[in-house]
Amino acid sequence: MSAQGKSVTLRTLSRMKAENSKIAMVTAYDYPSAKLAEAGGADLLLVGDSLGMVVLGYDSTVPVTLEDMVHHTKAVTRGSQRALVVADLPFLTAHLDREEVLKAAGRLMQEGGARAVKVEGCDAVLPGIRACVAAGIPVMGHIGLTPQAVHQLGGYRIQGKDAETARQLLEEARRLEEAGVFALVLECVPDEVASRITHSLSIPTIGIGAGGNCDGQVLVYHDLLQYGSEIQPSFVKPYAQIGEMAVQGIRTYVKEVREGSFPGEEHTFHAPAVMDHLYGGERKND
Repeated sequence: MSAQGKSVTLRTLSRMKAENSKIAMVTAYDYPSAKLAEAGGADLLLVGDSLGMVVLGYDSTVPVTLEDMVHHTKAVTRGSQRALVVADLPFLTAHLDREEVLKAAGRLMQEGGARAVKVEGCDAVLPGIRACVAAGIPVMGHIGLTPQAVHQLGGYRIQGKDAETARQLLEEARRLEEAGVFALVLECVPDEVASRITHSLSIPTIGIGAGGNCDGQVLVYHDLLQYGSEIQPSFVKPYAQIGEMAVQGIRTYVKEVREGSFPGEEHTFHAPAVMDHLYGGERKND
């Protein structure tokens, strides 16, 4: 297991795979979510472009910009000291020419403070991945269901359900490892396929909807805590009901404001001497 007081590094993750010690990754999008996720023991914090859906209210990750990612990554890295922070390269960014990919990844690290970037896809983004790795930028891969390609995939569907597409995923995983990615996210992939990929690679796999045989797991912060999350994927297990608690708390606050019981005396400040100045030396009778 990664030590609670030590920073998680790429070497940490490699050792965890070798020791069959499961890796826990959680998404984070701001300072408080980063602090809470790290306090809970997460090894990696993913500043995912899923922020477009769970934070910004879009219906997909496609509208998320590089500026959005830099902004949120800055907040997450301010709230994290131990966990390894990984930031998504947003829609189309990894498909640009080598120089533009390097600039984008460089901004996420230099301005945002991320220690690695994540790239969705395989063949079309391999040149950008190789350029980043050659420049010393750690890259996490992501195959299976790739949300940035949701329209091309025809929706949020399981990938690799037949022999042909399963073999394709295995080959993609191997090509990404050869390109230098330090870990690989497998999303919405049958357990059998994810297991085969995991045992074929020397790098860690991180599953989301990919069964329990991956080297680690990742869930969206808002999903696992049920915090303002309206969509409930079947592969998510809720671990808390923060949304219900928040609504109840706000309802109680609104009720007390309307009935006049808040603020109470214990929430109120007094400065009796100032009254003479406010009323020109003539105190009003209270």
